[in-house]
Amino acid sequence: MIEYINNHLSGFWIAVGFLLLAMEALVFGFSTIVFLFGGIGALTAGLLMNFGLLPETWVAGISAFGISTGVASALLWKPFKALQNRSGEASRPRSDLEGLEFRLDQTVRRDLPGRHRYSGIDWSVEIDDSCPQDELEAGRKVRVTAVEVGRFSVCPVD
Repeated sequence: MIEYINNHLSGFWIAVGFLLLAMEALVFGFSTIVFLFGGIGALTAGLLMNFGLLPETWVAGISAFGISTGVASALLWKPFKALQNRSGEASRPRSDLEGLEFRLDQTVRRDLPGRHRYSGIDWSVEIDDSCPQDELEAGRKVRVTAVEVGRFSVCPVD
């Protein structure tokens, strides 16, 4: 086995590279980027040997592996770290009830929420902060703009 690896060092380094990349992706889920850089370094060493740019010796392979891993990590550390640390936009979940239109059963003011029965639940009805009106009279058609537990925020439908 050792003799086979010594006769096919370029294939050995390519296999090590793919093994490290697979471990990074499948086992660690790209949470550590160390195996990624090592995989890139091993692939580079194997490909340089395969194309005859490096002699197929252990010293050349280990040197190329170390140098190319260092270069890859120096070039790619900040971009990959920025990708890992980037947080997705914090957006609140959208409800299926947003956009629901109904007529008010009672007058609603900013300081006095109303009630509306929908789907067997009594909802508190409040005027949305983005609406210019401070009071919506009974019978007015409104649209739900936001939903929280037990509460509809509404704006009038023009």
